[in-house]
Amino acid sequence: MERLIIFSAPSGSGKTTIVRELLKKYSQFEFSISATSRAPRGTERDGVDYYFLTADEFRKAVAEDKFVEWEEVYAGTYYGTLKSEMKRIWDKGNTIIFDIDVMGGINLKRIFGEKACSIFIMPPSIEELERRLVGRGTDAPEVIAKRVAKAEFEITKAEHFDYVVTNDNLATAIAETESIIDNFLAK
Repeated sequence: MERLIIFSAPSGSGKTTIVRELLKKYSQFEFSISATSRAPRGTERDGVDYYFLTADEFRKAVAEDKFVEWEEVYAGTYYGTLKSEMKRIWDKGNTIIFDIDVMGGINLKRIFGEKACSIFIMPPSIEELERRLVGRGTDAPEVIAKRVAKAEFEITKAEHFDYVVTNDNLATAIAETESIIDNFLAK
């Protein structure tokens, strides 16, 4: 059965860490690699972490209807889910797991309905979120300020998800998401 698990959260909430742990536990899960027009960060690799496209390549793919969903997350910076990526995973009989921005998560849930389980990872507080972003050491202060402001907006969208898991303790958040997923897969 074609199913998908959607994780969304403000940047720094811990969703990527949770998704990585779930991928270790559930062998039938496969991570959906998103496309983006932003530059790679750190050790990110094309086709592994993201499909890196130029803004022009991204807009061309949109015009050619190659995306299930896409968003201009920041001005001039696009993210999206390629139809070919979902087909690639489903053709293997795997369940797709998404680590996706909040609006993308809402769009995927709207498109796929009961085939999708959407989980919002809530930071314990905006202050803790900012501390985590600073601790990463990957973004300039003005970028962190932009992410924190965006997080305040994204938190207001949590009600559009099937479940909200607060990540104030990573092990507890992972256990809670495993329980949610086990129940979803048992349906």
